[in-house]
Amino acid sequence: MRFRTTRPRLASAVTAVLTVTALGAGSLATAPAAFAAPAAQEATETGALPVFPTGAEVLATGPSGFLTQDRFTSGAGAPTLLWTPYGGGTPTPVTVPAGGGWASAGGDVLAIGDAPSARDMRVVTLRNMAAPAAPGVTFDLSSLNASYVTVLGPTSVLAQVRKGDGEAELLVVTRNGAALDTRPVTGLPAHAQHFWSDAPIVNGQVFVGHMASKSDPVAGGRSVIDIASGSVVLTYGADEGGIDFSHLLFSESYVGWYEREGTAITLTAVSRGQNPERTEKTLSSAQTDLTALAGDWLVHGNPWAGVRAYSLSSGDSRPVSNASGTTGLAAAGDGTAVVSGERPDGTRGLFRLATADDGDLTVTKIADMEVGVPLAVVRSHVPATVNLDKSGGKVALGWTLSRPDATMDVTLTHIATGKVFRQYLAPVTDGTSRFSFDWAGEVFGPNAPYSDDAPNGAYTVAMEARQVDAIGETVRDTRRTELSRTPNPHDFTDNGSTDVLARDAAGVLWRDDLRDRPLDGQVKAAQRSRIGAGWNTYKQIEAVGNTGGAAHGDLVGLDGSGVLWSYLGKGDGTFTSRVRVGGGWGAYNKITGGSDLNGDGRSDLLATDTAGVLWLYKGTGNWSAPFASRVRVGTGWGTYNQITATGNIAGASAGDLVARDKDGVLWLYLGKGDGTFAPRIRVGGGWNAFSQLVGAGDLDNDGRPDLIAYGAGGTYVYRSTGSWSSAFTRQTTPLYTGEGTKFTNIA
Repeated sequence: MRFRTTRPRLASAVTAVLTVTALGAGSLATAPAAFAAPAAQEATETGALPVFPTGAEVLATGPSGFLTQDRFTSGAGAPTLLWTPYGGGTPTPVTVPAGGGWASAGGDVLAIGDAPSARDMRVVTLRNMAAPAAPGVTFDLSSLNASYVTVLGPTSVLAQVRKGDGEAELLVVTRNGAALDTRPVTGLPAHAQHFWSDAPIVNGQVFVGHMASKSDPVAGGRSVIDIASGSVVLTYGADEGGIDFSHLLFSESYVGWYEREGTAITLTAVSRGQNPERTEKTLSSAQTDLTALAGDWLVHGNPWAGVRAYSLSSGDSRPVSNASGTTGLAAAGDGTAVVSGERPDGTRGLFRLATADDGDLTVTKIADMEVGVPLAVVRSHVPATVNLDKSGGKVALGWTLSRPDATMDVTLTHIATGKVFRQYLAPVTDGTSRFSFDWAGEVFGPNAPYSDDAPNGAYTVAMEARQVDAIGETVRDTRRTELSRTPNPHDFTDNGSTDVLARDAAGVLWRDDLRDRPLDGQVKAAQRSRIGAGWNTYKQIEAVGNTGGAAHGDLVGLDGSGVLWSYLGKGDGTFTSRVRVGGGWGAYNKITGGSDLNGDGRSDLLATDTAGVLWLYKGTGNWSAPFASRVRVGTGWGTYNQITATGNIAGASAGDLVARDKDGVLWLYLGKGDGTFAPRIRVGGGWNAFSQLVGAGDLDNDGRPDLIAYGAGGTYVYRSTGSWSSAFTRQTTPLYTGEGTKFTNIA
């Protein structure tokens, strides 16, 4: 039996305690026509075989044909089901109502119901696919306060009735004209309820799982019921109830089910006969994704690893279908099973599996695999250029293929560094053949467990696609795209994000590469890298933006002798050897840079001397002489113990400046664009809680530069608002958590 909704996969199983009880004696009554076992399918090797639809999986089979579902065009709506006759003729679409489901029991009759789960169906229509043009037979089981268990024949179902005392009754319900005739099933264990079955009907018998009463909700069992007499033939007890996870297996030779213990799954199979023998086989959950009995053979596996057959009588095992070449497995009521896909010898189609008289497994091809449109690239959707700042941090990459039943592997490689990003795309199920994903500008380095923001520059975008059934050749397509972002003066790795430099007490300089955009609403670091030792020779280290004419941020250091040194950024997080800017800088007690103060597009430098005079050094763009002669800005700056060039935080075009006085009050100076500033504006008090204030560039990609405040009590991000009257909003950040006294200089 097969349900419309996929049963819960088995994650574990329990070793069963088996009890076999014979109920009833003598020969069983012969099943009437409505309940007769399906006849074995006629071999069709000598004639033209039916065609198995491309991109489909087999769901069910009966004497007259087989049921398939298109795996790639159903989308979020009802499944696309198709019944194909074995004897030739036109396949018949099977319609399932929205929100409904379907079930079968290894025969020609399908049950179409009003709920996605078979056990919840209360209004059921039976369609006899041996006569697909005939009207369906509808049961409104709610009139009996009943729900569906399994289909028994063209006009009969097995149904469960919930009684007022909390108990349940199992009924054979038969449509007789306008009336529903009912017969109770006898011989069930006391308090049995929650009946369920996904097994085929075999020789007029049905295999049903059940549980005990609510007072004992775990213990349960499985019972073989003779349909004609409505009585239980055998009951198999177990520690776990025989519902939900316990997939039921049923053939002329064996009954079987799964139980779980921890992460292990145990198949318990019991031979049917006077001297029953029990076999237990431990399987993984992946080995039970597809399961069926073909006589004495257990057939199990999954679509991505293939299917194997295991003889319950001899222990022999052999492959049935190839990895990535299996699309479905279904049990039939004649004791056989069918599998769709590719055999180990490369043959494709639908195959019947049966136990021969000598116990061997026979495999017979009963349908040809449809030859579909060859897999090919119809169109590439890879842009030649990408600016992540303009596209909101993501870009859609995709390909339209000639068919949807394919998988795709995409690899983006940064040509300069070799860093890569890989994406797997599953088959398309939205009715199109367009495969796409949103790339968020992330890459991985060699052996890197975490992603980094992708560096700017050229990338190859390579795609490989292959059909899920492994037919045909792999299709490949390679494109090239150029990634760029708005320049960030605090970016040393050319990936658009801010890099923060920190020197510890031992003189080691570290770089924290922040993420290009907040994660979970917070500014976070992607990784920390060691730049090198010996940096304690400098009284102050300052990130000054692009002063040397390249596209990357640079660094200056003021040593104890009053010499200023420049380090040009290479764009990979490292710096060139230092270049002497000049001496005499020991007159200054504070320096700051990284902001364009005069509107010429170059980063400038500010310095205050011991007399409280503020001086401007305009950037030249020349690495050998990065700053012009100083220009006096004004006096009175000795009242401040820290100054920080922030860039334009207040909405005008020029770079701005914040300064903290000795009382801990922060003041904002709006740049006029000529190297001077408007009168100061009070931001607020309490800023003496921080030892370092860093103009860190645009941390959240809102187009405005932000501020990082570092101190013993914690590190915070102050996002600029674009308003001079209320310049910042404070946010927490995990940056430097627990490290508030570790670093002596943040830049």
